[in-house]
Formats: sequence, structure tokens, C-alpha cells
Amino acid sequence: MRVPRLPRPRSLAGQLFAMQAVLIAVLVAGYAVFSYVSDRGQARDAAGRQVMAVARSVADASSVRQAIRTSDPTRTLQPYATQVQQHTGVDFVTIMNPKGIRWTHPNPALIGERFLGHTARALKGESFTETYTGTLGPSVRAVTPIRDGGRIVGLVSAGIKVQTVSARVQEQVVTLVGVAGGALALGGIGTYVINARLRRSTHGMNATELSHMHDYHQAALHAVREGLLMLDGQFRVALINDGGRELLGVSGEVVGRSVAELGLPAPLTGALLSSAPRVDEVHLTATRVLVVNTSPVSGGERRGTVVTLRDVTELQSLMGELNSERGFTQALRSQAHEAANRLHTVVSLIELGRAEEAIDFATAELELAQALTDQVIAAVNEPVLAALLLGKAAGANERGVELVVSEDSRLDDGLLPPSLPARDLVTILGNLIDNAVDAAQGSVGAQVTVTAYTEGTELVLRVSDTGEGVDPAHADAVFERGWSTKPATASGGRGLGLALVRQTVRRHEGTLTVSAAPGGGAEFEARVPLPTVGAAARTEPTSPGAETALSGGDV
Repeated sequence: MRVPRLPRPRSLAGQLFAMQAVLIAVLVAGYAVFSYVSDRGQARDAAGRQVMAVARSVADASSVRQAIRTSDPTRTLQPYATQVQQHTGVDFVTIMNPKGIRWTHPNPALIGERFLGHTARALKGESFTETYTGTLGPSVRAVTPIRDGGRIVGLVSAGIKVQTVSARVQEQVVTLVGVAGGALALGGIGTYVINARLRRSTHGMNATELSHMHDYHQAALHAVREGLLMLDGQFRVALINDGGRELLGVSGEVVGRSVAELGLPAPLTGALLSSAPRVDEVHLTATRVLVVNTSPVSGGERRGTVVTLRDVTELQSLMGELNSERGFTQALRSQAHEAANRLHTVVSLIELGRAEEAIDFATAELELAQALTDQVIAAVNEPVLAALLLGKAAGANERGVELVVSEDSRLDDGLLPPSLPARDLVTILGNLIDNAVDAAQGSVGAQVTVTAYTEGTELVLRVSDTGEGVDPAHADAVFERGWSTKPATASGGRGLGLALVRQTVRRHEGTLTVSAAPGGGAEFEARVPLPTVGAAARTEPTSPGAETALSGGDV
């Protein structure tokens, strides 16, 4: 059995059109009724004023008083009344004696008969109007006295039939209906045009669907961990979710503010202000590494930009550790290659019958490797940093650079607090060493010196090289993402290491500086606070002394 589909509710635009059409119709109809009632009353008032003016004009005419004094007033007054009636547009002008006997009437056959209406007030000298049914039917009439020397010698009544008044109102009503119909049609057309645009804007959805979409929209914004930022056509923040606030490090009222006013790093601000789409661009804030994607919203004109933000800080740290592991692997590969050469040397010496020389050669190599390892461990007993230094030493040796650990270095195992994870140490020291090796490679006596110790409440990591150094004018720019004196790689990966170092140091509220090394080149120094390190566990640096040289082939 096929279940019948329920009719889809009318769209929001359709509902508003129906409501607005009914509202306009009710307003126009109400106005028409009010105008009809008002015009009918005004027409009666106007008729009353008109007949009163006519009656008083006749009563004040001297020719009327002269005719009354004659023996046959009708002969003079009837033509006069007919003429006034025609000129003033009233339906009758009746002149009568004080007893109400007509001297004039539109119907001459009724002359001499008694006037049908009230005259008592007029006989007292008062002019008045009334609606009364006489020989011509219902009429609006005025009655006023005719005075001659202070004495009332007659009465005048001028009137307009109610039928005539109604005809005037009907003409006005016809005009009013035409105007009301035009207003209704114009309002309907305007409402249709407005709602047609509303229908396009709401995509034909009804109020319930829009309400549900709003609820889903709000739920999605708060549920998504990634940052979502929507900018309008003037690059003002139109919407930002909780994840976006957290990743960008902004607080307070952000909606309505320009991106340039949020205090973001210059490269990130430039990416958000760009009209071109950005795909998986890596940007650094004070404490995070973000992957930024932007997509312009267009519909015939630029309406804004949708920005998504992903936090890859942890991923970047893991990549740093992975790079360190790769360095260790390369060091082991080099070690294996060197060990194979030494083994061939020992075997060859034995085959030549020089067993004692073979034993002396093998023993010397073993003692040298162990001595170098012991020296590194004695200077830096923290296992992660020791392994990092041994691996970096092997990599530097392959590139013709000697990595030296200063005797000032002193870090015991367990000295560093949990608030400073080994991952961050690898990021700081590993990138500083890589940068120094790049700078020193190819220089005369290429050497990189590493110093690591605690001083007071700070961990000090210092790396110097024998390269060309850093121009003091670029002392700040060298830490910006993308800045490098080396040519860019195909992946655009240069200029990120020092930026990551500064970000990590800032995250721990430390400082990072660059200056000229004593022997030439550049010297980078990172100082990281150690709030949980006990004073007794700290060892002050010793005076400058000899340095331990690490040869990659001897590790």
C-alpha cells in the first residue's frame, strides 16, 4: 500500500505573501468603509450648509420683502424661486407666509397649500436645518425667517433631496473604490516582487525548515573542533565559532570587527585579507601552528570569505621528532658504513699476519667512540638531548661541519620539569642546530657550538656557528615564517624552523635572541623559565673551558 505524501508546507516567502496580501486587503477595505461613512456624513453636512446659505440669501433679498407686501406675492416670488433653485443646485425653494401657506413651490399645483415641515423655531426667529419627508420625498432642508422692520413677515425653506445627496456620495464611493482597487493592486504587485526576492534568498524554504537549519547551524558551530571564520565583503568578521576563537587567541566581541584589527600575525592577516583562495597554507600564531584554507563566497558579486583553521601544533612537533629520528637513522647508517670500513681494516690486518696491530686498531677505535659518548653524557645527561646531540653530530660531520658541546653545558637527567616536555626541547635545540649547520657549511673551519645549562630559574640553550652571521637589521625578521637567506625549496619549506623555535619559546614564556658570535657568525640564545625546578638541583655554569668535539664517524 502506497503511503500518500503529505503536502509540503508553503515556503516562508509564500506565507508572508499571503499574510501581506490579506493585510493590505483588510486595510484598503477598512479605509474604504471608513471613507464611505465619513463622506456620507460630510455630504449631509455640506448639503445642510448649502441649503441654509440659499435660504438666508433669499430671506435677505429686498425684492422678496417687496413682493410680500403686494397683494399677489406668488406672481413675483415663483419665477424668482425657480431661478434661485436652478442657479444654486437645490431641489426646491419654498417661500411661505408665517402660517406656512406656500407662495412658491417647484410644483405650481401645490402653491397655496400648507408647508410640510417644522416652522415653530423659525417663527421664533431661529434658522435651523432638518431632514424631513415632504411632497418631494426625504430631503435635507433649512428654514429661516423673513424679517421686515423687525417683524417676521414670512418664511423661506430651501432643500436638497436625500436621493440627490446619496447620488453625490455614490459618485465619491465609485472614485474611492477605484483608488482602493489601484492601491490593492499596487500593494499586491509590490508584495509579490519583495517576496519573490525573499524566496530566492531563502531558497524556497518554509519557516520550520529555516528554524531547523538555524538550530543545526548553531549545533554544528559549537560541535566542530576546527576553527570556522566567516568574513563579509569588507573583510569584517561575520561569524566565528568557539574553535576559531581558541585557535586565533581572540576574545571579547569579535563579530563586526575587521580582520586587520584582531592583532594576528602579519602573514596570517594577509592570507585572510587576500581575495584569492588559499589551500592548506601553514601559518604561525604566538602559540600554535595553523593550516589555513580560504574560499571566497560569490554569487554575482563578492559576498565574503569562508575560512577554516586546523591546529597542527602537535603534528608539527611530531614531525620534528620524526625528523630527529630520521637524523638518528642516518647517523646509524653512517655508523654502519664506518664500522664496515673498520671491520675490513681489522680483517685485512689479520690476513696479513699483523694480529697485534689489528687488536690495537680495534681497541683504539672502541675507546675513542666510548670516550666521546661518555663526554657527551657527562655534559648533557638528559637522555633526549644527549641522543639529539649525538644524531646531529653525525649529520653535521657528513656535511663537513664539526659539532661541539661546550664544557659549560651541564644538564642532569631528571633536572627538567614535566612542564617542559622533551618534544619542545627537540623543537628548540634541533632547529637551532639545523639552522647553524646550514649557516656554517662551506665556511673555513666550519663549526657549530652548543651550550646547554640552567641558570637560576632558566634553562639556557645557546647555539653559535662560524657562518656569515645575521645582519642586525634583520634581527627580528629572521624569526618570521618564510624568511630565509637560502633559496626556497620546491615545497616552500624554508623559513619555518626559527619561527617554530620562537613560537615554542613564547609558549613557555621565554625569550629568543640573536647576536654576533665571539668568533664570527651568529649566536642564537633561548631562555626558558623553569618554575618547578628546585634550587638545589640546579648547577651554575662553570667558567669557560675546553670543548668536547663530536665526530660523526666516531659516535
